[in-house]
Amino acid sequence: MSPDLEPPVLLLATPQVLDPFFRQSVVLLLQHSDEGSLGFIINRSTGIRVAEILDGLEIPWRGSAAEAAFFGGPVQPHLGTVLFHRSADDSTSVDSDTVIELLPGLLMTQHVGNLAALAAAPPGFFRFVLGYAGWGEGQLADEIERHDWLIVPPSDELLFATQPDSAWGSAMQSLGIDLENLAAWATDDASVN
Repeated sequence: MSPDLEPPVLLLATPQVLDPFFRQSVVLLLQHSDEGSLGFIINRSTGIRVAEILDGLEIPWRGSAAEAAFFGGPVQPHLGTVLFHRSADDSTSVDSDTVIELLPGLLMTQHVGNLAALAAAPPGFFRFVLGYAGWGEGQLADEIERHDWLIVPPSDELLFATQPDSAWGSAMQSLGIDLENLAAWATDDASVN
């Protein structure tokens, strides 16, 4: 296990990651142990509107009609999870027994009752993700050793980016990485493989 990897953290795919699921992805890593790892890709919109999904569950959506669900990863793509940030003045009533606090104010739930409460009064920071990313025993540690991932602390700006398609580039720039040089890195790495 990677000794310096203490979830929750964000994983940024490096340019050498060409897998279509993870290319230029930002992953919120939530679990990491000797047995395996689990997280959510947070910067891939599915294009499916949250209202459409909730309509199938007979849950009215009171948020923006444009709010889209996100692709959390290729494992169990029909499993829905809500990531949300709760501020001190948020009055949304959720069942605290079915909510996991990932960081102060950053919460996660898969409970349908909480989904209904959040749909009735969506918080400002809200992500509905479908599926999750999973790694088997030692797989993520090997990928990190191979420099497939950069590790950064989570932030609301990345987790709930208003332009999720640009979250990866913004995160790289925040680390001082020149995006123009990344194209050469990816091209060089691709020719070696």
